[in-house]
Amino acid sequence: MIILSPLLAAIGIAIKLTSPGPIFFTQNRYGHLNQRFRIYKFRTMHVHLGDAFGVKQTIANDPRVTSIGRFLRRTSLDELPQLINVVTGDMSLVGPRPHVPGMQAASTLYENLVPYYFQRHTIKPGITGLAQVSGCRGSTASADQAISRVDYDLDYIERWSLWLDVKIIWWTIRHELLSARAD
Repeated sequence: MIILSPLLAAIGIAIKLTSPGPIFFTQNRYGHLNQRFRIYKFRTMHVHLGDAFGVKQTIANDPRVTSIGRFLRRTSLDELPQLINVVTGDMSLVGPRPHVPGMQAASTLYENLVPYYFQRHTIKPGITGLAQVSGCRGSTASADQAISRVDYDLDYIERWSLWLDVKIIWWTIRHELLSARAD
């Protein structure tokens, strides 16, 4: 975090200069063994248009997203404050992405859509994960997309190794940080 502090400060200043409101966005998420914790992210939406409960997913060209927020989301830099969650022990670098309690997929509660959903919480959530580097990012409007994410999470848990974590971190850097992704 010390090495990244100039970048974190620059992002914080850019957020403050481009839209009113706090630098960070916080939200309750599911963690290890379904315990809830407060996640930290850089704020990418206009405060008055944001969804603190996470019910409405972000869509392409979402008018709620600020101009700097688009860049932060495209480059995944909005996720950097989650290093605070790693330091406090709520998250790991790699693991299933933490979801908002009550999150919907295909217009259905995730846990109702995928009967084995809560098995993904047998380990700490991560900043990145096998599902994300395998192309399961973005919308969960389709049931197949949502189920696929959970299946990747469970595959990760079953196959966990330090080497797999190193590969996922490398894939994340290569795909998410070095090449800009779409909103």
